[in-house]
Amino acid sequence: MNRASVFAAVALSFGTACQPSAGPPPAPAGIVATSQASGTAAQLFAVSAVNERVVWVSGGRGTWVRTLDGGSTWQAGRVAGADSLQFRDVAAFDANSAWLLAIGNGDQSRIYRTRDGGLSWTTQFVGSDRELFLDCIAFWDARRGLVIGDAAHGEMVMLRTDDGGDHWTRVPPAQLPSTGPKDGSFATSGTCLVTLPGGHAWTTTGADSAYRVLHSADYGRSWTASPGPVAATSLSFREDGTGFAFQGPDPATGGDVAMTRDAGRTWTAVTRPPFPGGIYGGALVPGTRGPSIFAVAPHGAAFSTNAGGSWAPIDTNNYWGIGVGSAHVAWAVGRGGRITKFTGF
Repeated sequence: MNRASVFAAVALSFGTACQPSAGPPPAPAGIVATSQASGTAAQLFAVSAVNERVVWVSGGRGTWVRTLDGGSTWQAGRVAGADSLQFRDVAAFDANSAWLLAIGNGDQSRIYRTRDGGLSWTTQFVGSDRELFLDCIAFWDARRGLVIGDAAHGEMVMLRTDDGGDHWTRVPPAQLPSTGPKDGSFATSGTCLVTLPGGHAWTTTGADSAYRVLHSADYGRSWTASPGPVAATSLSFREDGTGFAFQGPDPATGGDVAMTRDAGRTWTAVTRPPFPGGIYGGALVPGTRGPSIFAVAPHGAAFSTNAGGSWAPIDTNNYWGIGVGSAHVAWAVGRGGRITKFTGF
């Protein structure tokens, strides 16, 4: 098991051990945190918010969850034959079409797709190399997508598709930056890979070597590498090149946040959120001037309206991932099937 997969395992045990504190502090002025019934007790990891009403969530024990009404009701299900898998990432474009990415060595790393709202799932990829360990999945549109994985046999692993995942091909290692033999990203909340219009993508490595942020402007065919500010579990960018890197999940050293305004070439440290330990998921809120950002972790959630200049705690619940549906609504997910909707920001 390489170091990135070790971080994934450590993060799972850390998240399970953390108990929410009694009497959480009030949410920042204006923010309303509403607990929603997910319909499952499975650990939930990642969020893909299509808009203010359609949201998909992925979890452990082969679990997926979906809402079509902004979370008033959720439908939970399991992919047949996937009960042993952890779906650490989900990507969706509408109420019917979504992809799930399972992590683990070899054939535990898989990709599934549904075209009928979860009624049926097609297996699109199963790892055949024991050293393979996939981390995150993201799409530019319904055809073009990308997967980042840990290094295998000393070479970086990226997969691309141009047909909605019916075929996944490996990006030739010669087109990728050189890597350490055990380098990789962090399969925590499905946010170590970002895709944006125009073929832009960002990912982060640093499980085995110096921290780096990789950027592509041609749909993942070629990449440039810049020094990364932290061991980033989570990245969040917007189209003007503004982005944030969130450090974790190591509870001893995680928690730092850095900001870039030039698409990741240079970074500036901002203040840490007001909870201990590493950050598992972060999200930039579109359309905000600050800009506003969320950070979530097993010890709680926090919100900043001024690009991390200062933070306000929201609660002390156990969270793993967060997804933003618009400038007005977001969802955070975590242990025990927890889903919390944030509004009023």
